Amino acid sequence: MRIRVRRTGGFAGIERHAEVDTSGRPDAREWHALAEQVIATGRGTPPMGVPDGFAYEITVDDRTIHCADPHLTPPQQSLITKTLKEGTPHV
Repeated sequence: MRIRVRRTGGFAGIERHAEVDTSGRPDAREWHALAEQVIATGRGTPPMGVPDGFAYEITVDDRTIHCADPHLTPPQQSLITKTLKEGTPHV
């Protein structure tokens, strides 16, 4: 499973991208369960955020959802944080 997170917005407007490939990871089951929760509850179109808040595009394999601060679900927040922390930065 390939998970990509794109974060835009914020006060400085700096974009951040990261990607995790779960193939061969010992914690792949945890990633898969979290990703499935996020995809099941996500929106197909970007929601309204707040000024200087972050907006996120999360892609799991070929499915993409959108979410924004301050209305992230706990699974969305967890997947975003894990991907941006542990993932490979990508452009």
